[in-house]
Amino acid sequence: MNAETIDLGPDPSLLLVDDDETFLKRLGKAMEKRGFAVTLAGTVEEGRRIATQSPPAYAVVDLRLEDGNGLDVVEALRESRPEARIVVLTGYGAIATAVAAVKIGATDYLSKPADATEVTNALLARGDALPPPPENPMSADRVRWEHIQRVYELCDRNVSETARRLGMHRRTLQRILAKRSPR
Repeated sequence: MNAETIDLGPDPSLLLVDDDETFLKRLGKAMEKRGFAVTLAGTVEEGRRIATQSPPAYAVVDLRLEDGNGLDVVEALRESRPEARIVVLTGYGAIATAVAAVKIGATDYLSKPADATEVTNALLARGDALPPPPENPMSADRVRWEHIQRVYELCDRNVSETARRLGMHRRTLQRILAKRSPR
């Protein structure tokens, strides 16, 4: 997919909000190649400021940021520019957060890792047409492993606390953490 085959409309402005700096820069470059005018933000505060001062036509917002919830940025953008196309991106998805994101005004919801093609398809999908399914989605084992890793990090790498929150035996969790990630 290249910029000539994509119709971005009269305003190609895109706001990317994510606290993972490497992912943010990589996605930003890929979206620029597709014709978007990209603005990057690494915090909720910065994202809200950009959303109110110069609201973009498109936005991709991570749900969980170090300084708060990405839905705050979605709300600010919805107030400033109701017609904006917003995709919420998250490390792991749950039905409750997907529903909350859509109720607040997101047009789609993607789980990480999402590549630039998936993001572009989600941003440009119109009406009831869903974007095509990903070519190479994560396996169920990989999704489980990613979720366990996320909870482990949120519990400050405390195995006992992570096991308690996940409802599993501590030794089982230790064995899972000792293995390499599944493909």
